[in-house]
Amino acid sequence: MGNTMESRFPWGMFAIRPLPILPALLALWCAVVAAESGVRPNVLVLLSDDQRADTIAAWGNPRIRTPNLDRLAARGVSFRNNYCFGGNSGAVCIPSRAMLMSGRTWFRVGHDLEGVETFPTRLRKAGYRTFATGKWHNGPPSFLRSFEQGRSIHFGGMDDHTRVRVQDLKPDGTFTKPRSAERFSSEQFADEAIGFLREQRPGTPFLAYVAFTAPHDPRNPPESWAARYRSARPPLPRNYLPQHPFDTGQLVLRDENLLPWPRPPELLREQIAEYYGLISHMDEEIGRILDALDGSPVATNTVIVFASDQGLALGSHGLLGKQNVYEHSMRSPMMIAGPGIPAGRSVEAFTYLLDLHPTLCELAGVAPAEGLDGQSLRPLWGNRQARLRETVFLPYLDLMRAVRDDQWKLICYPPTNHRQLFDLRNDLDERVNLAGDPDRAADVQRLLGHLKAWQDRVGDTLPLTTNRPAPLIRDLTGLNREPDGWQPRWIVEKYFGTP
Repeated sequence: MGNTMESRFPWGMFAIRPLPILPALLALWCAVVAAESGVRPNVLVLLSDDQRADTIAAWGNPRIRTPNLDRLAARGVSFRNNYCFGGNSGAVCIPSRAMLMSGRTWFRVGHDLEGVETFPTRLRKAGYRTFATGKWHNGPPSFLRSFEQGRSIHFGGMDDHTRVRVQDLKPDGTFTKPRSAERFSSEQFADEAIGFLREQRPGTPFLAYVAFTAPHDPRNPPESWAARYRSARPPLPRNYLPQHPFDTGQLVLRDENLLPWPRPPELLREQIAEYYGLISHMDEEIGRILDALDGSPVATNTVIVFASDQGLALGSHGLLGKQNVYEHSMRSPMMIAGPGIPAGRSVEAFTYLLDLHPTLCELAGVAPAEGLDGQSLRPLWGNRQARLRETVFLPYLDLMRAVRDDQWKLICYPPTNHRQLFDLRNDLDERVNLAGDPDRAADVQRLLGHLKAWQDRVGDTLPLTTNRPAPLIRDLTGLNREPDGWQPRWIVEKYFGTP
């Protein structure tokens, strides 16, 4: 955020599907791949919650302290153009996690993952010991199919980080009663991950899935981290606006309710400081997990993934949440490190979080589930392919459809017939709408063709225009706001002005 956050990304597009391969042959091929190192690798997945891609120091943000994410970037591959494939819920993290686990777009997987195999399920059936701690936003039944062990599991979307509600998976396949975690959320989940890692010995491979609830609000980092960023508050985003200039169809909801309209610059900078504090504290806990792994007998044969479910606006375009298809909300960080993976490399090709399912299955020597929309990332770091897809498609509810290529991004808002066209090579912050420029009419039509091709491919039947468009402009100045029950008292007093 601010001028120091500029990052330059060449952009890539549209997936070329591999030819169908018989499942038995695919399983054999995966086994051969895993056998290159002699043994199947362990897998450690670290997932943050609502983390923008521009909040990692090693990725170009000197305003934030993330030494352990920087350490992972130095050890592995950074996917600098990684995206969440939109969502069919205002709680974007639910479909995002369903897509990550299933390798399918939200058009072909339910929030509860019913009827599909997750990548943990695939690894578990292949003999992996599967363990999870932290946030699981897709229901207990899918958790039970995916993991044989679970400690301090949060079956929800958010909670006060100082008293997050958690449960354990008992040996009989039932869960303990919910309790308040003994420690701050990131510390609690790190403790559970470290405990699991200390139990592991070479032999049976494992999958450990650690899903932090940070930096999702409530933005109440430990005071030491809050004080650090409040004393030198980060700047506003370069694309800060007091209000969004038109109605997206979802301007008023819980995420957007966390500050008044117009957005007060100083209060917004306070929230960004608290957001950074949560990220840096989580980074510290990730460091403890990495140290525990490095000191264990399984350190040299473990693939480590770090990613986030999606980004967040935090003042960009006058928005606060993730219920939009701008870059700040749909791009998310992703890094992979481990045996056979190049160190210190950046991949600029377009990727999705849902690509992790086939990627991790391939690395484990396990055939992925059938009918996936994701593609293995391995060819990108193995220099076998420069890109997996030529465009990125970003659909959100029935309110927005976007597509982007190497340079241009088109966003359509079907309820209002409004369009935006951005030249991302020269306008990374999506500030100048060129959709009405006659010189750009051919680009709009070309991108509409790509967008409709994506719709056909994924089964999206939403018309891109309407005969009865809704009003475009909506002024929210002074709109009454109410805090939700997860916000600590001091946040309510500070940002809502009520006891």
